[in-house]
Amino acid sequence: MHTTGSAVNKAAERSSELYSRALAVSPGGVHSPVRAFGQTGGSPLFIRSAEGSTLTDVDGNTYTDFCMAFGPLILGHNDPAVAAAAHAALDDGWSYGTAEPWSTELAELTRAGIPWAEKIRFVNSGTEAVMSALRLARAVTGRNRILKFAGCYHGHTDAMLIEAGSGLAGTASSAGITPGVAVDTLVAPLNDVDELHTAFDLYGHELAAAIIEPMPANHGLLPQTGEFLGELASLCRQHGTQLIFDEVISGFRTGFGGCAERFTIEPDIVTWGKIIGGGFPVGAYAGRAELMQHIAPEGDVYQAGTLSANPVAMRAGLATLLQLQDGSVYNYLEQLGVQLERGIAGIDGINITRVDSVFWLWPGSSVSGEAPPRSPACFDNTVTERFPDFYSHLLEAGIYLPPSPWEACFIAAAHQPEDMEKLVAAIGSF
Repeated sequence: MHTTGSAVNKAAERSSELYSRALAVSPGGVHSPVRAFGQTGGSPLFIRSAEGSTLTDVDGNTYTDFCMAFGPLILGHNDPAVAAAAHAALDDGWSYGTAEPWSTELAELTRAGIPWAEKIRFVNSGTEAVMSALRLARAVTGRNRILKFAGCYHGHTDAMLIEAGSGLAGTASSAGITPGVAVDTLVAPLNDVDELHTAFDLYGHELAAAIIEPMPANHGLLPQTGEFLGELASLCRQHGTQLIFDEVISGFRTGFGGCAERFTIEPDIVTWGKIIGGGFPVGAYAGRAELMQHIAPEGDVYQAGTLSANPVAMRAGLATLLQLQDGSVYNYLEQLGVQLERGIAGIDGINITRVDSVFWLWPGSSVSGEAPPRSPACFDNTVTERFPDFYSHLLEAGIYLPPSPWEACFIAAAHQPEDMEKLVAAIGSF
């Protein structure tokens, strides 16, 4: 039953029972930390099925879903074409451990829309893609150090679990990371050109790569400006540093070509995930042929994976990207986004940042600096203080958001205008 500050919606007895069982056999009862509802004041819902824009939990409660599996389901749950492709893959055998045709078709489709990404290597997650891209950058430059930016999330590879410390020096944000890894990862603030120049003035000759989410979406939605990203690209060229765009979230989401297309910036390496696999486990990294030829077996940068380019994910990815090619899906998503943004604009105490079909809501926080916010430094503590009640209220209204005050939300092609109206009405009654 619902109580203030609790994220248990209606009758959730079966979810509660499953959570108790899960706690006995899994750390925190979950297999990815944010699923534990630790920042909502409640316990997680266990979902049994999904269709279109709707989730159904094990107790039979239904929710309009704006999490969409944290981004990959741009078409919605159980899209018919993607489902048909996945079922066909299962009928034909779901893992071969050999070369197969669909990864080539997906790579050709990707390159046709993003010509500078001449060669692509498929892996199984965004974390794998980032790990491999960093290894490639170090190999081709002969350098060790990496520059990342506070407020960006690049998966859980050791070198990226570093947060800002004193100056540019990074400190580990997880146990189990060696001091040597922390020393080789520098952290600069987002949207600060002066600090960016300082970083390159001091360490540019040592930097193998600078990696950035051009649209950070895990510490709120913090869209970066073309000016800042352009300056980063220029400094990378001047210093022989590889520029890596982490577009695991924004790739194929902010248009087919992602943020690279939006800002007309061609990074040296791009990492993808989520949408490119149609909602199945996938990751990828891509770049110019002359760079990617360093990857084994052509070159001496080793990377491998038993399930890399598995036929289920490749065929689901193809079925997804084929529907995105002509741009009509993006036009529809923008219409829904405009509707949502206009509806929320008139509600006191609730803020929204939106980029295309990605949006972030936060209740009652003052924002320092420019709008939209572009750095974690913009926010005060009210983001987290008010979130449990906000989240619980929306669950009671049948709205499912990511169970964290800092995670972005997603609009899918399966959403309808009435779904936007439902969300606006629920927020308006908070």
